[in-house]
Amino acid sequence: MLLCSVIALALIIERFSSLRASRVAPTRLLDEVLGLTSQSLPTPDVVNRLAEHSLLGQVLAAGLRAVSSEPKLPAAKLQQVFELAGRRAIHQLERYLNTLGTIATAAPLLGLLGTVVGMIEIFGSQGGAGGNPAQMAHGISVALYNTALGLMVAIPSLMFYRYFRGRVEEYVLELEQSSDRMLSHLQRFTG
Repeated sequence: MLLCSVIALALIIERFSSLRASRVAPTRLLDEVLGLTSQSLPTPDVVNRLAEHSLLGQVLAAGLRAVSSEPKLPAAKLQQVFELAGRRAIHQLERYLNTLGTIATAAPLLGLLGTVVGMIEIFGSQGGAGGNPAQMAHGISVALYNTALGLMVAIPSLMFYRYFRGRVEEYVLELEQSSDRMLSHLQRFTG
């Protein structure tokens, strides 16, 4: 249970860091790229810097690279380039969320398992009907700590899992909308 809580805490901290807006989809990035490409396509160095900037930058850079390398690229192929880049970005957004969800699901079960094992030990050590009821009650209360600990790990893990899931969905929608705008903008360069 301790290992689950440490892993969950590490994943929560990592996801907070990775899912910041500045690392995924900075506010003015799309407008800056549209302004930069209003007259001509940027140089490969500028495109590489864009790709290093954020996940949205990676998606937009993929479209710019495709148009630069093949000026007569059909719109369907360009859309496919954006879709593939978007899938890679979504995969990075969802990284470690399944693990956090698994911890949120498994922690109460692990706590329950500890409680059941503790109860088996308590009833096994009592040796029949002549056991001390006060001692048995104390043993049961100690065994229930496992369930409480499992819930103390699971509840925050589940809350953060749902929060991060919502953030990812917002970012996916933003990436899709930005890709659509960039796709229509780049089609004028494909002839």
